[in-house]
Amino acid sequence: MSNIYAMRRANGDWFAFEVGGRLRVPVFNSPEDARISRVRNFGMLLFKAVALDANFLQEISRVGVGGEMDFCIIKDPHASLKRAKVIEHAQLALQIPTATEARL
Repeated sequence: MSNIYAMRRANGDWFAFEVGGRLRVPVFNSPEDARISRVRNFGMLLFKAVALDANFLQEISRVGVGGEMDFCIIKDPHASLKRAKVIEHAQLALQIPTATEARL
């Protein structure tokens, strides 16, 4: 199973942007894609690519924003973030390794 990456700041904040009044967290297939997108979107300059795991989903749920937040997969890091395909929380959960898989 390959990793999925999102952008996180040193203080623990996750990068998200607003679309239609809802927050959207972009996720990437590789750290290279995340770096390319970061250069094209200045709001991400203080963030770095971090591999997502089951703890990420627990953290989002614990904060209570999981239902109010969308995720989008960035397939073309050169395109606008707003053009990315939205994926559901459940779909993302299937692509993120569990704690056991992450240790292997």
